[in-house]
Amino acid sequence: MAGGAARLLLSALLAALPAAPAEPQLRFRPPAEAPVRLFTEPELARYDGQQEGQPIYLAVKGVVFDVTSGKEFYGKGAPYNALVGKDSTRGVAKMSLDPADLTHDTTGLTEEELKSLDDIFNNVYKAKYPIVGYTSRRILNEDGSPNLDFKPEDQPHFNIKDEF
Repeated sequence: MAGGAARLLLSALLAALPAAPAEPQLRFRPPAEAPVRLFTEPELARYDGQQEGQPIYLAVKGVVFDVTSGKEFYGKGAPYNALVGKDSTRGVAKMSLDPADLTHDTTGLTEEELKSLDDIFNNVYKAKYPIVGYTSRRILNEDGSPNLDFKPEDQPHFNIKDEF
């Protein structure tokens, strides 16, 4: 009977031990999100939804969003495919798919269009889609020189502590 009691005690002790982790604990954990990326116009154009398996990116106000989860809206042949692979700020503000409006340029937009742009930017894009980067235009001038008006702390979803 002593052998049975020993087995019972051993079973009770084993049951009381914390379960072994399913995966070994890592000392270094990779960042939860990919680092922020800077996109030139030709780089952003590669993510236009035309290639199967490739992410689909759209920029609004110089912020690049991964809209792949909305493939039925932004993918090849989808109703809003014209917006992707570029900064379509003006088109979003005007709710226009006219190729002339598919640009970053907000010159001449009405107050109502600018309000619409901010509403869509905040309540659709920022609310639904992950930010994967920024257009180079946000921090570089046309000639490639630094944009001295760029302030990282004023950028949406930018926390300088997260970048290092």
